[in-house]
Amino acid sequence: MGRLRAPSPLNNQSLLHNLCVACADRNEKENAMRHAGSCFCGAVQLQVVGTPEAMGYCHCRSCRSWSGSPVNAFTLWNPEAVRITAGTESIATSQKTPVSQRKYCKKCGGHVMTLHPPFGLVDVFAATLPELAFKPGVHVNYAETVLPMNDGLPKLKDFPVELGGSGEMIAD
Repeated sequence: MGRLRAPSPLNNQSLLHNLCVACADRNEKENAMRHAGSCFCGAVQLQVVGTPEAMGYCHCRSCRSWSGSPVNAFTLWNPEAVRITAGTESIATSQKTPVSQRKYCKKCGGHVMTLHPPFGLVDVFAATLPELAFKPGVHVNYAETVLPMNDGLPKLKDFPVELGGSGEMIAD
């Protein structure tokens, strides 16, 4: 039987080098998938990791009123992907309906996110994540639109069937 030999120092260094390169590659990929955001004044800070479950536009009256715009750009995340990194004590909640718990900063009033417990998703407003490449894929609640958008994206009358809506499409 042959004897086992201890690895040579060169092999140890090569192994260590390869591990460091692999760690650096993994950290680079993870960091590329991390996006930081904050409220208007910066008191509340958050981070999302990974990719959103969906991105698009909501045209419902509640979202329009809350966002102060004719349409709300959303990014939907699994709750595990969203983390408040600073300012938890500055977060307040407004809840008009059971579907949405809207989170905002007590100091500046800046909108941070909306929890959607029935859907198991968190909407981090697209504008809150300045480094995220916003790539909308759908319009929801388009029956309530005040700003028609001819962008070729699917337009749902309300929500997808999976979220309790009709799933009915509206033509451009």
